[in-house]
Amino acid sequence: MTKPSLFLRAALALPLALVLASCGEEATDASALEGEPVAAVDAPDGASWNQTVARTDKGGWLVGNPEAPIKLLEYGSLTCPACAAFSVDGSAQLHEKYIESGRVSYEFRSVLIHGIADLLLTRMLECAPKEAAVPLADQVWANLEGVLAGFQNNQAALEQAMNLPDDQRYVAMAQASGVTDFFAARGISTEQTQACMADSAAIEALAESTQAAATEDNVNSTPTFFLNGQELQDRNWVSLEPALQRAGARDQ
Repeated sequence: MTKPSLFLRAALALPLALVLASCGEEATDASALEGEPVAAVDAPDGASWNQTVARTDKGGWLVGNPEAPIKLLEYGSLTCPACAAFSVDGSAQLHEKYIESGRVSYEFRSVLIHGIADLLLTRMLECAPKEAAVPLADQVWANLEGVLAGFQNNQAALEQAMNLPDDQRYVAMAQASGVTDFFAARGISTEQTQACMADSAAIEALAESTQAAATEDNVNSTPTFFLNGQELQDRNWVSLEPALQRAGARDQ
């Protein structure tokens, strides 16, 4: 049996309730790239751009036209209330109005702001079909209070699980926190979750890769958005949608 990394042990030692403030505050009036109106692009063969999903070399999920001229990147935490607010307020419009038009692609990269909770939830996105990952993230955010309660109310069991053998550690954490039951209700069986969480090496690699991506882009709060490579101040849908439109995601 190997010991979990220092990152994971430190993450678990910090009570979840104490680190919720790490989420970004809402901001407005960020500068955005200006662009001419971009024509809509039909998905090939009658397909849907919202069902066109690829994993990226930074560990994200890219949804939409991979050649879209307007590229929106979100660094988000699956346990962040500000990220949840963005999802509830804007996800449906982002997907239906902008991604489906072929004008905008959207990439989600998970940031482990809240340690073990973010790690287990992100691992479940990895183990789902890639087309289901972002919709499942939206489901987590839509039910965030209950998801967080599963971690906050079971700290002792989560701490005990850290001492289990490698192939049992994260399986036990997922069960104790309610993650297993949450995803079972959304089409991922208990057996699938157990197999997913038994791969401790993949989970440790996920922790390292997500941290590396966020560090490279100097991301230290969530949500953080980049539009065509430019970091935005916008953290809510009300201010981000006009930024998309100014960048060209609009009709003539």
